Amino acid sequence: MIDRTSAGVFVALLCAQGALVAQTPGGAQPSQVTSVSLTLEQAVQLARDNYPAVLEQRARAAAATEGVAVAHTAYLPRVDAIWQENRATHNNVFGLLLPQSIISPLTGPVLPQTSDNVWGSAAGVLLSWDAIDFGLRKANVDVARAQQTAATASVVVSELDATAAAADAYLTVLAADAARGAAQANVDRLQVFLDAVRTLVTNQLRPGADQSRAEAELALAHNQVIQAQQTADLARITLAGTVGRPGARVDLVPSALSDPLAAAPVTAPVESHPAAQAAAASIGVVQAREIALGRAALPHISFLSAASARNSGATVPGLDATNGLWPRVPNWAAGVSVSFPIMDTFTVQPKRRVEAENELAARAAYQQTLLTVTTAQARAAAIHDAAAAIARNMATVLSAAQETELRARTRYNAGLAPITEVADAQRVLAQAESDAAVARLSVWRAVLAESQAAGDLTPFLHAIRMSGGH
Repeated sequence: MIDRTSAGVFVALLCAQGALVAQTPGGAQPSQVTSVSLTLEQAVQLARDNYPAVLEQRARAAAATEGVAVAHTAYLPRVDAIWQENRATHNNVFGLLLPQSIISPLTGPVLPQTSDNVWGSAAGVLLSWDAIDFGLRKANVDVARAQQTAATASVVVSELDATAAAADAYLTVLAADAARGAAQANVDRLQVFLDAVRTLVTNQLRPGADQSRAEAELALAHNQVIQAQQTADLARITLAGTVGRPGARVDLVPSALSDPLAAAPVTAPVESHPAAQAAAASIGVVQAREIALGRAALPHISFLSAASARNSGATVPGLDATNGLWPRVPNWAAGVSVSFPIMDTFTVQPKRRVEAENELAARAAYQQTLLTVTTAQARAAAIHDAAAAIARNMATVLSAAQETELRARTRYNAGLAPITEVADAQRVLAQAESDAAVARLSVWRAVLAESQAAGDLTPFLHAIRMSGGH
């Protein structure tokens, strides 16, 4: 039965809960965490589709693609049109006026009247087209294409990093769940052992210190379960972030990965790695800019054509006065101009020297990328060999630990061994079970590392699919 104190506390808790609900706007319940169930391949696909870094690189690649279209517009002629109406005084002054943007230009002779103001109008169209540029526009288009290639290569690198991170996070969750299962199995085993020790102590067949030691071992095992659960929860949080679903509760679709020891080592030429291709594309961008600078100081041959009409209300001897609101006097012109950017030679040369140094830097970065990828491939191969060896040895370790724990309990029950021997054997067994559960997944993580170092996760995903891990 519930006493009055317990009933009072229960009522107080209900009142506090009601107050919290009342303070929620509209009485709405707190937002619930969404849940999603994933296979490994689904996690990889979600990372490829939703991870922000990948989306950013795709947008930059799309912008670089449009940059090629922008560069092609330089081949189009330029057409400018104007229509102007004004009312102003019409007098003019002979003499030189240096180029400036303050005083409006006037045309025509000086008239005796200086204070009259009249309407004026003008309309015109100017067409200009660079007929010959000695390869400058093509060079600029090549620069845009090189930038597009570099941006596309960066997308592949970003996708590789994001999908590999998602796959690694998925395997980390599997390993954390396996370790948690091993810790829980140890708790169950220690609970059975504690019950047996209590019976022996109750019957005065063992000292009470044995029961205290068994209870302490069980409490420590419970702490290990809590820590394993925390590790699993943190691993799920990381997985949710890598697939672009931060804050979501990620559950793994049940599957049993088969023995990965048969998975063949993954190898690929270093130069084919996406990071190496991205670095090579950066060299191409610098080289394209150098070629464009070499064309910048060459002459330009342009075709020009113009048609215009003007009118003024000013009274000029020999011409009938008009109101000037509509253009009446037409003009047209057509011609070819050749421009020589003489001074550009002095500015282009320093720019070309800058790009030459940039090319050296890009080539050094490419060599550094090859070095990094080569090192990563060698490290992944070494990790794979060690993980496979450990996985093969874990069967022996686990069998020996189980046999040791069984013999220790048997000796203890027969009064031939102290409880410390049983406690040590159970700890060794718990560690062996945890290591055995994780060892197989460590091999899969090594296969993933090899695929990532090779620049392609397809072999890893194929091996997962063949093993029954979806």
